Amino acid sequence: LYVYGYNYLRSQCAYDVAPGGLLASVYHLTRIEYGIDQPEEVCIKVFAPRKKPRIPSVFWVWKSADFQERESYDMLGISYDKHPRLKRILMPESWIGWPLRKDYIAPNFYEIQDAH
Repeated sequence: LYVYGYNYLRSQCAYDVAPGGLLASVYHLTRIEYGIDQPEEVCIKVFAPRKKPRIPSVFWVWKSADFQERESYDMLGISYDKHPRLKRILMPESWIGWPLRKDYIAPNFYEIQDAH
């Protein structure tokens, strides 16, 4: 898409589609041109299996994906192939699990677990 003029990665995020289901990585791209007041935009969703989710990184095309892909890795466990610094960005390296997955159970937080 970069060669078609989509030279700006407005945002990248990820979410858990359904408990036990797929994970999704979402990219919002914009075509920025000089003097244009209505830029074209496109939204791309890439789905990955819950077990060993892997998606090619777009870091080498849009450098602004750096921290955004790292956050998606940290919160949902999606690995972005060929990302130069794919490591946790919000949680400590010792953290176990992926906090934004719908099937995540917070360790030692029994109030939520006992409510089910």
